[in-house]
Amino acid sequence: MPEATADGYVEFCGERYDLDDDGRFTVGRDGDLVVDDNPYLHRRFLLIHRGAAGLWYLSNIGSHLSATVVAAAAGFYGQIAPGANLPLVFGRTVVVFTAGPTTYEFEIHTKPGPDAAAVTAATQTGDTTVGVPALTESQRLLIVVLAEQILRREGSGTSAIPTSAHAAGRLGWSLTKFNRKLDNVCDKLDRLGVPGMRAGGGKLATNRRARLVEFALSSQLVSRADLPLLDAEARRNQA
Repeated sequence: MPEATADGYVEFCGERYDLDDDGRFTVGRDGDLVVDDNPYLHRRFLLIHRGAAGLWYLSNIGSHLSATVVAAAAGFYGQIAPGANLPLVFGRTVVVFTAGPTTYEFEIHTKPGPDAAAVTAATQTGDTTVGVPALTESQRLLIVVLAEQILRREGSGTSAIPTSAHAAGRLGWSLTKFNRKLDNVCDKLDRLGVPGMRAGGGKLATNRRARLVEFALSSQLVSRADLPLLDAEARRNQA
């Protein structure tokens, strides 16, 4: 990766896109960063632009998708809903979002601002910062198998989230066991305030697997270092 010379840049799939001082940088199906031709993805979903006091801002200019944003160094985690925006004052910001069955991740690198602590405490995303939960061994395995393809691309690639049946087979679990573990981990995250785990009326959300992967990647709940756990679990169950 070349040394950064611009005021900021976006990194996606190992490629760097410089942010021009006087420019506007769009992300979507037909933007400055063309993420994918996924029909579930907005033509222009996210906008990175200059705002007040010369700061860079991230705005959601889509109509129905949200993006998860995390700045690990500042302890910040939140979601940007359509119409919301966030000042990019953290230095390194990871953005994760899901469109249809596919999850995407990219990074935004800008100069750290003086107001990172204030943004963490009170943000325009409208969501409360949540902590990273402790996981049991089986809960970690479940999340890693759902995020496996993305993790194998070093966290920058894209992947359709596997079906419950496929994920259960990968681990050597029965589908009943997998679904029970999925219910348990979604219940745990819902109690911690992670959005997307439940639909209206308290029912479990139909797209909870994608939301679970989105949260796990953005909060660095799992990593490539966890991948050997999958083969170890499969061998144990085969034996």
